[in-house]
Amino acid sequence: MFKWVRLSLVVALAVACFSPPQAMAYRHFYFRHEGPYRISARSALLWNPDTNQRLFDLNSNEQVFPASTTKVLTAILVLEKLPLDQYVTVSVHATQVPQTKLNLRPGEAYKVRDLLYGLILKSANDAAVVLAEAVGGSEANFVAMMNEKARQMGALHSHFANPHGLPSVGTQFTTAADMALIFNQALKNDFFRQAITLKYLVICSKDGRQCFLKSHNKVLFSTWHQRVFGKTGYTIEAQSCFVGYIPHGNDKLIIAVYGAHRRWTDMKYIIERYGHIYL
Repeated sequence: MFKWVRLSLVVALAVACFSPPQAMAYRHFYFRHEGPYRISARSALLWNPDTNQRLFDLNSNEQVFPASTTKVLTAILVLEKLPLDQYVTVSVHATQVPQTKLNLRPGEAYKVRDLLYGLILKSANDAAVVLAEAVGGSEANFVAMMNEKARQMGALHSHFANPHGLPSVGTQFTTAADMALIFNQALKNDFFRQAITLKYLVICSKDGRQCFLKSHNKVLFSTWHQRVFGKTGYTIEAQSCFVGYIPHGNDKLIIAVYGAHRRWTDMKYIIERYGHIYL
């Protein structure tokens, strides 16, 4: 009798030790040949928009902060509304936005294309405001246009409060699934597709003042065998974010990662394991 009780206790203890906790299973704790890897992101999605297949989905409909991936939606509206070679003038208001920025000066004029490069490569917040004012007449009007455009694209679980993605607690949020939809729309524009492939660029004001740009997308500077093109984001509340794509034969796979502590490692793991693309 006592031997049976002791044996039962040993079996129960063994099961408890080797069965993953519920929280761990929920966070997709997987094993690969080099050992265990736990995805750090709060929300992630790997999606084939051509087949509408979700190859990997971790809380992709959960509300998250967009940080600078907001600028993808800003770029879409600017590309729809303004000619690339039009000059726009920097306002005092645009220069007062916090970093990261190009340190634009009031009264300077830049071509729309150059401010878009600043927006996409360097994630410049002042460029975002200048472009927003040029499109909407004011930043507030532009934000209303952003939210209307998001709804038109089917991104129904997002609300934007500014064109750059800096924190606006309680009024600015999105989901990984919504941002994947928005990014897929941006890829339909030739200028956007080209801009996200660039590592460096120098832009100039109308008067000839130069700004050096370096992409925030570290994959472009990595030793990965294939590139992942897209837009980064980071704030303290949002943590690290990314939305982008990787070419896959005749298709493309869109990757969205939000609330990550190991953004690049998470992306590589998800793309390799679930997209079956060796990076």
